[in-house]
Amino acid sequence: MTFTEWFIFFILVQVIHFAGTWKLYQRAGRKAWEAAIPIYNAIVLLGIIKRSKWWVFLLFFPIVNQLMFPILWIETARSFGFNKRKDTALVLLTFGFYLFYINYATDTPYKADRSLKPRTGLGEWVSSIAFAIIAATMVHTYVMQPYTIPTSSLEKTLLVGDYLFVSKFHYGARFPSTMVAAPMLHDSLPTSFIGKKNIKSYLKKPQLPYLRIPGFQKIKRNDIVVFNWPVDTLAHWIDPSKGIDYKPLDKKTNYVKRCVGIAGDTLEVRDGYVYINGERNILPDRAKLQFYNMIYSSKGLSTSKLERYTSKEFERKFVISFTSQEQYRAVMNYVIENPENVKDNQYKITTSDGGIPQQIINAYRLDIKEVSTFKRKANITDEIAEKLRKDSEVDSVIKVIEPKGVLDRNVFPNVASLGWNTDNYGPIYIPKEGTTVALDKNSLPFYKRIIGEYEHNQLDVIGEHIFINGKKANSYTFKQDYYWMMGDNRQNSLDARSWGYVPFDHVVGKPVLIWFSIENGKVRWERLFTTVGGDGEPVSYLLYFLIALGGYIAYSFLKKKKKTTS
Repeated sequence: MTFTEWFIFFILVQVIHFAGTWKLYQRAGRKAWEAAIPIYNAIVLLGIIKRSKWWVFLLFFPIVNQLMFPILWIETARSFGFNKRKDTALVLLTFGFYLFYINYATDTPYKADRSLKPRTGLGEWVSSIAFAIIAATMVHTYVMQPYTIPTSSLEKTLLVGDYLFVSKFHYGARFPSTMVAAPMLHDSLPTSFIGKKNIKSYLKKPQLPYLRIPGFQKIKRNDIVVFNWPVDTLAHWIDPSKGIDYKPLDKKTNYVKRCVGIAGDTLEVRDGYVYINGERNILPDRAKLQFYNMIYSSKGLSTSKLERYTSKEFERKFVISFTSQEQYRAVMNYVIENPENVKDNQYKITTSDGGIPQQIINAYRLDIKEVSTFKRKANITDEIAEKLRKDSEVDSVIKVIEPKGVLDRNVFPNVASLGWNTDNYGPIYIPKEGTTVALDKNSLPFYKRIIGEYEHNQLDVIGEHIFINGKKANSYTFKQDYYWMMGDNRQNSLDARSWGYVPFDHVVGKPVLIWFSIENGKVRWERLFTTVGGDGEPVSYLLYFLIALGGYIAYSFLKKKKKTTS
């Protein structure tokens, strides 16, 4: 929906409002024309139903307004004596059109002195819940959103099991483009408990045009950013023929990565390290890059030995004897490489650091034994790799890097002649708003998705010629800024090297606080209420929060007690 279409829709809503309420305005002692003036009619109506004038602001915030409209319909009906449960039900079931019946088919007088207090305990409870949801939706959508870390792409800085508060106002809160959606839910309803999954929590139409409240901070290099995954519009970004499922902008999957390159930068990855405009990117001291390393030891390297240095993302080897197909199938869920047949039904298997869960071992009565091996693959920082090299039981530690020129067909922009891979990639230009680039068959793969999908142009390629919106083009000027998002876990991160640029309109917000953190059912107390940014070791503000909370509770208790005794 364009701004013009949205304006027409807005005027249509005003016409419907006027048609259904102008007589009610008159009964309340107002003029009929007051029901026709946009915004002013809402202010007048709030006076009629004896509600605060500031409610009018809530009517212009998407998602929040769809919660407010039913309240206004109900309150309007009640202001004219229609306050029974059946009236409330009819108002809701007819999406407010029950007011047309009250407006034209009845002559009930305006109840200027009606009580605003709910008549029953249930009514009071429903009212409180409704406004709690409205307040929470307002905060969630426009101020601060809770978010959880599902993957290890930013391991060491943000851990799997961290729960974050993501600020919407740092980079500017984005108005939802989806007009009709369940409040505080992302793209699906929580229906797994009834055996149904992936039920959309929204309607694709109508859609609002992109609009963002100005922020007070721009995205800087090395900021950690939450954004909507740009290629979530496609079933597979490499092969769109596998099926297209277009999602609204604000309903694309949420990702969190580090912005290593901003608009206007030229970025290159050399042996896993990022270079910006020819100079190596210096990360904050809290950021810890991780790479896969092969660790060799002629004496054998046990898991307990390796865990002195790292507790995550390394390989483990087991020898296991299978006596049934059920055992085999259960174990294969945890195997990361093809099993090696040792003899008869005995196999050597490779797992991640989690190994085979003890409950699986017990349930299937597995005959399993972990073995020390002469080499282990581990995803570790350079600092840990250096410590391992100094260990007397370790022969060597070699970083696993894909050499320059060895093609990985899964990297953006999927051009074989470039010979790029995730470890040696680029150089690549990150588009900046207002910048013009030349277009030809060599540059088009870099900007094709930007022109066609992100900036909504009609792009056609006929032979050697490129057409944009029906006109032959040999250049293109970008309409917005773009960013390059990568994980610190360099070889275990699905990031921009796979799907390219992130447009600014896809940016959700900035993580600011870890309010909770859990691993394997255990709370990481030291991470609670720690800031995401900053220098040095993270400091927990949990104690200060508890002191402030205790003070507030004590103050509220004393205030209530004083009010009772006075």
